[in-house]
Amino acid sequence: MLKPNARYAQLKDAYLFNTIYRKTEEYREKNPGKKILRMGVGDVSLPLCKAVIAALHEAVDDQACAATFHGYMPEVGAPSLRKAIAGYYGKMGASVAPDEIFVSSGACDDLGDILELFDGENTVMVIEPAYPEYVDTNILAGREVIHLNAGEENSFLPAPNEAAKADILYICSPNNPTGAAFNRVQLQAWVDFARENGAVILFDAAYEVFIEEEEIPHSIYELQGADQCAIEICSLSKTAGFTGTRLGYTVVPRNLVRGGMHLRDMWSRNRETRTNGVSYILQKGAEAVFTPEGQRQIRENLSVYKENASYFMEALDAAGIWYCGGRNSPYIWMKCPDGMSGWEFFDELLEKIQVVGIPGDGFGDCGRGYFRFSTFGSPQETKEAANRLCALLKKR
Repeated sequence: MLKPNARYAQLKDAYLFNTIYRKTEEYREKNPGKKILRMGVGDVSLPLCKAVIAALHEAVDDQACAATFHGYMPEVGAPSLRKAIAGYYGKMGASVAPDEIFVSSGACDDLGDILELFDGENTVMVIEPAYPEYVDTNILAGREVIHLNAGEENSFLPAPNEAAKADILYICSPNNPTGAAFNRVQLQAWVDFARENGAVILFDAAYEVFIEEEEIPHSIYELQGADQCAIEICSLSKTAGFTGTRLGYTVVPRNLVRGGMHLRDMWSRNRETRTNGVSYILQKGAEAVFTPEGQRQIRENLSVYKENASYFMEALDAAGIWYCGGRNSPYIWMKCPDGMSGWEFFDELLEKIQVVGIPGDGFGDCGRGYFRFSTFGSPQETKEAANRLCALLKKR
């Protein structure tokens, strides 16, 4: 008799972002005349840049001609795109070879699939607050999850310690949801810790393009020894507005070996089994991101989101509210006023000023009493939301 995966019963009743959507829609239906400003889910609002659009159109035209038509692409990614990404790493000061880069349909997919490289008995460490997928995917796989607490006392950037000992270490920097980012010394400590304990770091670098400060690494491979203990997972979703276009990449160094097995070769074999590769059209669009003109254009878009962050930062500064993030990240992580819970603050914002954010409770126990805002909205709506927030907080 078939047995379903009973671990689904261990997940929260509803996925965080689905709950936000449901509550917002219920309010909208009851209050049709109210203008709701959605500053919650981190979806971009600006269109793809012109260089990417031109490359996508060219690729579509290629598919209309027998001489330029492409069928199945290599499961690991087109050689030209892998080379372009390797060149991007070189400019960051990180040595990554094209054959260590694996093109995917997005970081979210790879964060789940990459776990197939590891035995189910391996333990997992997640720094809380954390992106929910880190925990959920490992619960479904039956792994023990160790929660390492982060908070204001360490600026949500905990150092490695005995409580963090696990086989797989999740690190997201700049972090979602807190926006906090490890500097070189802090991240090197995690690399050294992983090597000393034989652990593997899963480094989520989805927001590296937002980094402004020189002391914060864009890639974990800028650090000594990281190629022996870290897998880096990246995305073009926020970097280049590919949330609806879907493309990312994962780096598995050839020097990463555990139990006599090369994880790079294992991941290559996994891709051959699990995917037919990303479409030619999308890969051509992605390749344009890494051209000089593509880089110039996407940074113009990023400057808009950075300006959006400044609106929230100015509002919270004026109200005297503690927060982190914003400068090196598209997220603002604020402390809820008057000891409110995240869901209490969510309800107040929706009812009183019609602004939607994300309760920190949804990112783990350490997120209780905090709240996340995304800065990916339109400048006009973001500025209006920040002004409404400031006015509400000043009334307290």
